[in-house]
Amino acid sequence: MEERWLGTLGPRVSPVSLGCMNLAGAYGPATEDDGLRLLERAVDLGVTHFDTADIYGMGISEEIIAKFLRARRPHVTIGSKGGIRFMRATGQRYIDNSPAYLKEAVNNSLRRLGVERIDIYYVHRRETERPVEEVMGALADLKRSGKIGAIGLSEVSADTVRRAHRVDRVAAVQCEYSIWSRVPEQELLKISAELGIAFVAFSPLARGMLTASPPDPAKMTGRDFRKRNPRFSEENYPRNLAALDGFRKLAGELGLDPASLAIAWVLSRGRNVIALPGTRSGDHLEAAVAGASIKLDAATLELIEGVLPEGFPWGERYGEAQRLGIEVVS
Repeated sequence: MEERWLGTLGPRVSPVSLGCMNLAGAYGPATEDDGLRLLERAVDLGVTHFDTADIYGMGISEEIIAKFLRARRPHVTIGSKGGIRFMRATGQRYIDNSPAYLKEAVNNSLRRLGVERIDIYYVHRRETERPVEEVMGALADLKRSGKIGAIGLSEVSADTVRRAHRVDRVAAVQCEYSIWSRVPEQELLKISAELGIAFVAFSPLARGMLTASPPDPAKMTGRDFRKRNPRFSEENYPRNLAALDGFRKLAGELGLDPASLAIAWVLSRGRNVIALPGTRSGDHLEAAVAGASIKLDAATLELIEGVLPEGFPWGERYGEAQRLGIEVVS
């Protein structure tokens, strides 16, 4: 794969990287061995960037990555995230971007990952009551100490990005982005390109909907993140599934896997865009990686737009309980 910069002056990484939330069972049961096999397949496919977070399985995802790194020692860029706290006694989550907590979270992630430095560290969710300038100051201190290599922000507004970038260089911004989650086109994509920031598009396959085998809500386990997502509700899911028939048909006419076409579309949105699919399947990851080699011309991009019906998608991208700390919801 032709690599892309993870922000100005940042490392070069594969344009299709691997989101590791699924290593901890966010979309259904997954074992440690499953995760290790997936990471092995990812490296064999040319993936050079793993993205995780301390909240994924309460550290399980980071620990699986650490075990893989010890065994194979691949050359990969590691990203992790912190800032969401979980109260085991009550099951409640809340956002904490305080300097003291971010330092603690980074130290814990370093220990779990078994590394001396995290290549890029993101504030996972923004604590709106705390000035982002204070948060960036704390992250800048962690960067100067050598514990993190670069600073990232997740699920923030364009205004937050501008303010943060004035304090210290923001290397990357993460947000959900695909042909069914296009809110970043309003501001985030533009500001990222303007400031030389990588735009890391997570869920570029629409949580499985832009694949050859879309998920069936009836088969989702109780822990599956999508069971509480409005776009997978009893009312909205059938409409969204039918709305994507045209996209899957178009992919077939082009001789492409739908996942490959969806990834190619995301990567076509800018040279600073990196696609971050998450999966439990090596074969699904292979279909996503194949999208990096597809160059879409203007005519094909117009065809893709033409098969998406007006009003698509139905339902907001997060349920009420899932919106915690997210600045741009729809």
